[in-house]
Amino acid sequence: MADDTLRIDRSAKTLRTLALERMREAIMDFHFQPGERLVERPLCDQLGVSRSVVREVLRQLETEGLVQMIPGHGPAVAKPDLGRTDEIYELRALLEGIAAKACATSATDDQIALLDAALAKLLDAWAVGVPAEVMRATASFYEVLFEAADKRIAWEIVTGLNVRINQLRSMTILSQNRREPAIAEMHAIMDAIRSRKPEAAEAAARRHVETAWKIARGALRLGTL
Repeated sequence: MADDTLRIDRSAKTLRTLALERMREAIMDFHFQPGERLVERPLCDQLGVSRSVVREVLRQLETEGLVQMIPGHGPAVAKPDLGRTDEIYELRALLEGIAAKACATSATDDQIALLDAALAKLLDAWAVGVPAEVMRATASFYEVLFEAADKRIAWEIVTGLNVRINQLRSMTILSQNRREPAIAEMHAIMDAIRSRKPEAAEAAARRHVETAWKIARGALRLGTL
């Protein structure tokens, strides 16, 4: 019997878009493990789409860094690389720190209210504990933050970086005892922004990223990913 856990319903979105979203989430939720081969025929059955759609999805996921082509074996879930991800987290900490500092300096009261609303949704997502939902809510929060900071190009860069480390981000969300510290770190960022303390906001934003990277780095070195 075919595994229907990934099967998608038809809607206004294109099949390719739906299949891409489902596969991206499946990789981030570790339905497929790092290094696992992604065979077209079973994926067609699981997703309920044609082979051409599956091929397009795999090509897109390869550009995002979630899938890699292995000579002689075909596509497989990408394994995170310590050197590459070290640089990505370093850049994230820098850019998110800059944005938080600018936000604390110049955000309007209305923009801070939007940030508070986005944080409330993020806390709801953490309560549920589904990695994909937490990452979506986190992205929404930071999109508002970068917009308030008037750092739109920086946000585009961060978005591109995050796609390449979504497996690691998912893993840190699932790691033991991460929920409460992560929530406290987000509150620290917001408290500094509300208090109009730019340096404190920058430090809090950097600390949040650096703490997540410490967890991810440890998992990579232990070979658990």
